[in-house]
Amino acid sequence: MAQVMELERLGHSHPWSEGIFRDCFKDGYRLWALEQDHRVLGFAVINYLFDEAHLLNICVHPQLRGQGAGRQLLQHALAESVKDGMVCMILEVRDSNRAAIELYAGEGFREIGRRRGYYPDGPGREDARVMALRFT
Repeated sequence: MAQVMELERLGHSHPWSEGIFRDCFKDGYRLWALEQDHRVLGFAVINYLFDEAHLLNICVHPQLRGQGAGRQLLQHALAESVKDGMVCMILEVRDSNRAAIELYAGEGFREIGRRRGYYPDGPGREDARVMALRFT
């Protein structure tokens, strides 16, 4: 858990707490890690609700960004979701996170809406794009 928490702090301006991560070890959640030499280099957290997979968190070490690690994690999560009978995946992404938006669009996700003020952003809030990919 320590490596995941460190990666979360490196990767996000408003990181999840350890308690939030621990809550994800319940039925309906899937957690995957990208590991090399016993070091966690990335992770993804998905929640299954009925027939929908909701990507809650995906993070790769800052030194690996732009090298395909995030795409590898996302493709794994997509493949597992299909295998588990999900019909779509949905996610929220910060409006300012261009690299992530391009990654998701490159895998076939399309914007389906916005959540105003969804993310904390210093003293204010930032909008989220809601993106989805149907598998069927």
